[in-house]
Amino acid sequence: MNPLLFSVGENSPGRPAIRRLLPCVVWLVIGSMGWAAPERAKPSRADWAEPSGRAPGAAQLRVEFAALSFDFGRVKQGEVVRHDFVFTNTGTAVLELTSVTPRCGCTTAGDWDRQLAPGRTGAIPLQLRSAGFSGPISKTATVTCNDPRQPTLEREFKAAVWTPFTLTPAIAVFTVSDETAMSETKVVRIVNHQEEPVTLSGVESGSPSFRAELTTVIPGREFRLRITAVPPYPAAAGSALITVQTSSPETPTLKVLAQWVGQRPVVVQPERLLLPAGPLPAAVSQVITVRNNGSHRLVLSEASVNVPGAEVRAEEVPGTKLFQITVKFPAGFRLPPEDGVEVSVKSNHPEFADIRVPVVAQPAAASAQVTATGGKSPAAVLGGPGPAQRAAGPKD
Repeated sequence: MNPLLFSVGENSPGRPAIRRLLPCVVWLVIGSMGWAAPERAKPSRADWAEPSGRAPGAAQLRVEFAALSFDFGRVKQGEVVRHDFVFTNTGTAVLELTSVTPRCGCTTAGDWDRQLAPGRTGAIPLQLRSAGFSGPISKTATVTCNDPRQPTLEREFKAAVWTPFTLTPAIAVFTVSDETAMSETKVVRIVNHQEEPVTLSGVESGSPSFRAELTTVIPGREFRLRITAVPPYPAAAGSALITVQTSSPETPTLKVLAQWVGQRPVVVQPERLLLPAGPLPAAVSQVITVRNNGSHRLVLSEASVNVPGAEVRAEEVPGTKLFQITVKFPAGFRLPPEDGVEVSVKSNHPEFADIRVPVVAQPAAASAQVTATGGKSPAAVLGGPGPAQRAAGPKD
């Protein structure tokens, strides 16, 4: 019997030799199995194609900006500031920037790099005029280029416009009518933003139609300027400057514009109703607004329309000096070929005792719009003042 077979027993002296041979046997078996494994497939040329579908080496267009936005920080009101938005052509073809369009007239674009070779860097200079602004602002400009991934881009810059004083409101506007005999007062709040306290004095009005009075709210910091419009007014409209002297060397004089706008005691809008010639596919309602700008209470009565089938309803808007006259034309209504259709209402105002608003056929394009909406025509709520006998007056 082979002695080697007996050497593997528990107490056989040959057991250590067998154990040293086992790892070699295992590696020989694994190696023989590996030679039989299938060869891994090599990548094809299609696997190396770009995700965009372009062939390798094809020219690419790509623009990269160093920053999407820029913050100027604190800018003194009236100061002109500028920033260059830097960009790079990271593609392999010539980059073209065809236009830079600011969204605000306060912003202008300088002469930018319109064509850029691959790897080159250019700039778009944008300039901001801060006059007329106060507090935080944000402005943008649209950049158009030939990068197909982003043909239009928005660049933004921000600023905190600082001014020594803020005046709220900056303009005091008074709406007056021919009948107004009472004075009206507006209050302008003046706030000092400088570190040093200031004193205000020397208030002057550029017109006898305005009186101005200054009071102190917080010494050195906050003030109130009371501007009073005093009738009678020399014209239908006018304005004047109210000036205030300050102890600030930064702003020695403050200026507030005061305006008055005259209008008729009774204003009717619109001056006429526009209606499709018909027949109407659906009912159409239109609204006439009557505004009382006078000092006496206005009363309307006997609202009517001089065609059969149409309905009229006049009502006062609670808490206001407005009246709404709603005119409803039924489905199938057709304007008669002759002129003369009108909505009328009587009032207790001696100058506007009989208010009349004509109803006329609107252009074909507008008629199609009303037919499509099946509701109120835009002409029902828009329009200028009517003729004198129809309670004409300037638009609000």
